[in-house]
Order: sequence, then C-alpha cells, then structure tokens
Amino acid sequence: MDTQEERITRLEETIAHQTRVIEELSDQLAEQWKVVEQTRAKLDRLTERFLSLEEQSLEAPAVTRPPHY
Repeated sequence: MDTQEERITRLEETIAHQTRVIEELSDQLAEQWKVVEQTRAKLDRLTERFLSLEEQSLEAPAVTRPPHY
C-alpha cells in the first residue's frame, strides 16, 4: 500500500506531465492557427485575382473573324 507521501508525489508528477502536454498542445494549436490565417489570406488573394481576371475577360472584345475570311 502506498503512503500518502508517495501518492502526493505521483499526483505531482502527473500534474507536471499534464501541464507540459497542455503547453505543447497550446503551442501546436497556435502554430496551426498561423497556418490557417496564412491559407485564408492566400485564398482571399486568389479569389480577388480570379474575380479580376473574370472581369477583364468580360470586358474583352468579342472574338470575330478577320476580314479576309
């Protein structure tokens, strides 16, 4: 049977381990959030570019046959 001191030591070790794991997960989450934000910004830029190109193509003159046909 464990003494109270051994139980307290085991609990302290468990808490220390869980604290470290929580900190690691928090760091990973923060890093993933950066990636999400970068991806979102890139998607916004691509969407703007696509819409710009689409708008330009609507303004382009219609393709017609050259006069020599």
